[in-house]
Amino acid sequence: MFVDKVRITVIGGRGGDGAVAFHREKYVASGGPDGGDGGHGGSVVLHVNDNLSTLLDFRYKRKYQAGAGVNGMGRKMAGKRGENLVIDVPRGTVVRDAESNQIIVDMSTGEDFVIARGGRGGWGNAHFATPTRQVPRFAKAGLKGQERDVILELKLLADVGLVGFPNVGKSTLLSVTSNARPKIANYHFTTLFPNLGVIYVDEGVSFVMADIPGIIEGAAEGAGLGHDFLRHIDRCRLLVHVVDVSGSEGRDPVEDFRAINQELHSYSVDLGDRPMIVAANKCDLLPPDSDNLERLRAAAEEAGCELYEISAGTTQGTKNLMRVVAQKLRELPPVTIYEPEYVEMVAAPADPTAFEIEHYGSTWMVTGEWLSRLVENINFDDYESRNHFDSLLRKAGLFARLEELGIADGDTVDIYDIEFEYQR
Repeated sequence: MFVDKVRITVIGGRGGDGAVAFHREKYVASGGPDGGDGGHGGSVVLHVNDNLSTLLDFRYKRKYQAGAGVNGMGRKMAGKRGENLVIDVPRGTVVRDAESNQIIVDMSTGEDFVIARGGRGGWGNAHFATPTRQVPRFAKAGLKGQERDVILELKLLADVGLVGFPNVGKSTLLSVTSNARPKIANYHFTTLFPNLGVIYVDEGVSFVMADIPGIIEGAAEGAGLGHDFLRHIDRCRLLVHVVDVSGSEGRDPVEDFRAINQELHSYSVDLGDRPMIVAANKCDLLPPDSDNLERLRAAAEEAGCELYEISAGTTQGTKNLMRVVAQKLRELPPVTIYEPEYVEMVAAPADPTAFEIEHYGSTWMVTGEWLSRLVENINFDDYESRNHFDSLLRKAGLFARLEELGIADGDTVDIYDIEFEYQR
């Protein structure tokens, strides 16, 4: 099964919590705080694997999470960093942000890419010792890792793309000019997924050619198989438009030629303007009294394309066509590598005094960007950490604001699912 577009969720590992610990050693007085930091969470890393040709593995698993960092320990021992999660993808995979559809990275160069960073480990209490606070009994909790939904889209890295209607001989042409062995049969849509073949023209001269499933009218709007696979010729530097000049399918070759060109333009103006060579195939089956070849040649010249007569079934003209293709490629720029479009926003420091309060009976819901980040940094399992949290809220003016609004003793304060009973 060929899968070339999937949506997955990637999550960086959570950072480990900082430790609350104090140095205890015989004959050493006032050892002081020595709680170590938590380990950073592992990251999710994309890695190009040239042995993969589809995104099939992602069909059965959609959520990927890296390892969490280990909590800190006494004697200022930091926790172990979480294990990175390495995800293999085929070369040519374009990664998009699921929400904006903007390109994050093009996995074509072979370099690894961190798609979801792990959370920072929390500080141990050794960081909070000051001349006036010599016994800090609190530490920071580890932060959550980055979580994002992304779309993986495979765009084949081929120099040349074979386009045309179904059953015009694209697969046959690929099979007689390369070592590829695509399925070939005398019915439409024999090719259900793109096939790649390496064409060796001469010593040191070769290129990659892709056989794209047959395109039909309306493909750019989703008809047939063409819409699903037009993305695979986005990178192709040159298109070879294979046309059944014999009309063996009962279609007119000139109308076929113009219809496919229209579909390419409808899908992408850039794709429609891509350099193209016309391969008039099945010349051996051309009726003696037919003017199809002359009319197709005129249509090709009108479109600014060179036409070459071939018969893929008998290999007539195929070697010459491949030599022409290789020559054209030498004059064209290299395969397209997509530039990133997605710009990750860096959060500005939040205002501690900017919060919103909603009152529902005896419950007071408090929200705010600064509060959201603060909650992630507090280890609520530790008594001193909770006291530290309380002092920060008081310093930010939250309690004074609640009292102005009429909060009563015993009312519940809810801050991002952290609930406590209010007492003056």
